[in-house]
Amino acid sequence: MRAARLHGVGDLRVAQEAEPSPGDGEVLVRVGAVGLCGSDLHWFADGGIGDATLSRPLVLGHEFGGVIASGPRAGERVAVDPAVPCGACELCADGHGNLCPQVRFAGHGVTDGALREVLAWPEHRAHPVPDTLDDADVAMLEPLGVAIHAVDLSHPRVGGTVAVVGCGPIGLCALQVARAAGATHAVAVEPLAHRREVAARWADVVLDPAADGFDAALREAVGPLGAHTVIECAGNDDAVAISVEAARPGATVVLAGIPDDDHTAFPAANARRKGLTFRMARRMKEVYPRAIDLVTSGRVDVRSLVSHRFALDDAPRAFEVAVAREGLKVVVTPGG
Repeated sequence: MRAARLHGVGDLRVAQEAEPSPGDGEVLVRVGAVGLCGSDLHWFADGGIGDATLSRPLVLGHEFGGVIASGPRAGERVAVDPAVPCGACELCADGHGNLCPQVRFAGHGVTDGALREVLAWPEHRAHPVPDTLDDADVAMLEPLGVAIHAVDLSHPRVGGTVAVVGCGPIGLCALQVARAAGATHAVAVEPLAHRREVAARWADVVLDPAADGFDAALREAVGPLGAHTVIECAGNDDAVAISVEAARPGATVVLAGIPDDDHTAFPAANARRKGLTFRMARRMKEVYPRAIDLVTSGRVDVRSLVSHRFALDDAPRAFEVAVAREGLKVVVTPGG
């Protein structure tokens, strides 16, 4: 099989490797499509993310699905949850598998991910999907799951106002999920024009933070008190400051963005006066069935968020496009 393996900063090489053999409880999955996530871009551009650094050549990719190629379920199309919690620790028992200290995560640390033609993965993390979803739709279920978890953490208010700051693929999914959860007024903040254009499909007001008069426009958009919930998906301090400004007193601000330098700062006085609650979004919980239902029912559109598709041999170019933020979701298709 072929695999794209990261050897160092910006050094992604596609080469032939031995096909893996499934262990106990695992199945072989022939990978259909893999979305490139912001965390993948950190690995590619920085050689790591947070306190995890590249210790050996690593296959990236955690947004994926494919077709089971072994066992009784052979031939079944599946979305694959990239996280494998231990299932035995106190956090897992409390329902926080996304916080499990022993979690294995595809394309992170020493666990190879999905930018290859075939991988072995625990069967119980493979969720069946209908044929109405194409391979790229299936890959998009993972970022949608992250958005669902972020909206869950925000405790959405039916009939309320939501502000989403940063409208990459996860932010655009969060807008749609918040709408599905009952938000009747949505405000989107995004510096890139092509992303603002897409955000306008689901937001009542779309703002450019670099535009003249932005502060006044934001206050008008969220109303005299501010948004009931704010979801930050940009991963920089400017976005966090905008989130604080957009929130009403007593609101919850969910930080889903990942900062480049592993530090986040915010205007403390304003946040304190408002009595804001900050919640950190760590990946997702067990949301794949909900994500599949939202897409198959038409309540969330992920297909239109895929802007680029590349073959596995062109994976280095795919990363260059994603790093440049030329579009929305960049997808690599190992299956052709």
